[in-house]
Amino acid sequence: MQVAETKFQSNSNSLEELRALVSEGWEAVNRTIFKRLGSDIALVNQVAHHIIRGGGKRLRPLTVLLAARACGYHGTNHAVAAVIVEFIHTATLLHDDVVDDSRLRRGQKTANAVFGNQASVLVGDFLYSRAFQMMVELGEPKILEIMANATNTIAEGEVLQLMNCKNPDTTASDYMEVIYRKTAKLFEAGARIGAILSKQNEDTEEALVTFGRHLGLAFQLVDDALDYGSSTEELGKNIGDDLAEGKPTLPLIYAMDHGTRAEQHMIREAIEAGDTQNLTSIKLAIESSGGFDYTAERAQDEAHAAAAALDPLPESKYKKALKSLTHFAITRRY
Repeated sequence: MQVAETKFQSNSNSLEELRALVSEGWEAVNRTIFKRLGSDIALVNQVAHHIIRGGGKRLRPLTVLLAARACGYHGTNHAVAAVIVEFIHTATLLHDDVVDDSRLRRGQKTANAVFGNQASVLVGDFLYSRAFQMMVELGEPKILEIMANATNTIAEGEVLQLMNCKNPDTTASDYMEVIYRKTAKLFEAGARIGAILSKQNEDTEEALVTFGRHLGLAFQLVDDALDYGSSTEELGKNIGDDLAEGKPTLPLIYAMDHGTRAEQHMIREAIEAGDTQNLTSIKLAIESSGGFDYTAERAQDEAHAAAAALDPLPESKYKKALKSLTHFAITRRY
């Protein structure tokens, strides 16, 4: 996948550097995650720790920490808020893997593959409820309202995606609505929390909402391209999973709109059946039709919009770090 490799080159050191910039908060996040995962129920501990130990980029909590510091926040509640966002994200992963029957995530077996669907769903519910317990403890009604709305929007996005599955007539607009709800909404909420904790005005709050939205969209666009243009070893999950689930993501939608009739027919049948038998040919069709280039361009547009949204914030190393996140979102290989 030469186009994908050209458009999405790695930037391996950036996350480590960004985490180091908020090292105190980052360490607090990790401590709080393991402390608040605790339960008297052994299976809850086993499933929750299985998925948390899987690691991941944890971009969402990092966004919360950086946004708060960029707004001049000097307290410690940003670490608690970051964990809340991460728990909600982790709950969605547990539920997603059951819905999609996924078997591999972050290079290890999914929780549902190890513990079963019932345990994964119920522990996902535990993480949701634990996140809301922590929100109440924060004592910030506006954060509770924002996260409640975000969680509801994410759930709606899951249903929309389910409706689009195995539907080759899904449009690019339909797809963008799904990824906004499923992915960008939580980035948006996390960035906004940074402004709320630091008591910023509405203009700054809205700037971070816009930043988070575009960052999340850029991140998901690249994620969906990598499902065809990366490798299982790099990505940590099986390549072609989206196609196996019948998900019409933007690279496929573009290839259907711009490929040859034979390619269009092949992709349509693959989406309808959730069939990866012709995965290699479909990758070639995406590449030859310009699907990777187009998806990369859309991701770059979103990343640029995210960076531009930060203009109202005062200059600082944290603001620069937020801009670096937009770069990472479109240059990563995993």
